[in-house]
Amino acid sequence: MDWTDLIDTAFKVAGNSNRANRAEAVRTVEAAVVDGEEPVASTAGRHPDHFRRGVLVLTTHRLLFLKDGKPPVPVPLTAVTDATVARTKFNGEVLTVVALTGSHRFEDVIKAEPFAERIRETAQVARTTPPPAPAPSGDRLVDQLERLAALRASGALTDEEFSRAKQRLIG
Repeated sequence: MDWTDLIDTAFKVAGNSNRANRAEAVRTVEAAVVDGEEPVASTAGRHPDHFRRGVLVLTTHRLLFLKDGKPPVPVPLTAVTDATVARTKFNGEVLTVVALTGSHRFEDVIKAEPFAERIRETAQVARTTPPPAPAPSGDRLVDQLERLAALRASGALTDEEFSRAKQRLIG
């Protein structure tokens, strides 16, 4: 599933058939995608500060709440400690996501229980998966390669060790 399919599905569930709103949500998410982030699931719900429903998008790294015309509300999954669902008479199924960044409440969530389960599973994976090593910047890479060359010239590294270390740096 790609970003467009995920968001289109959630907007349909939310009852919002405006193509411009869908396209804007896709552009907003794609502009804020973190390296290696993939879509996982989506549903519709309402943030307590908004009257109409928006879209909850679960990715491998974050939970995002999208509402047309509003910036996304991100919740990093590595900070999520719990996701619970309660049913109320006025607000329907209420999804509460507790994270180290605070508590986030979403009302009238469609299929809240399966979505909460997906959040818990994905958050567990996000917490146990080590973050990818950042690629060295250009100046930093040159500095590290110069250090390796100096170590090789001084005899501290063999040609084979130098080649392996250089491959690890370059990728």
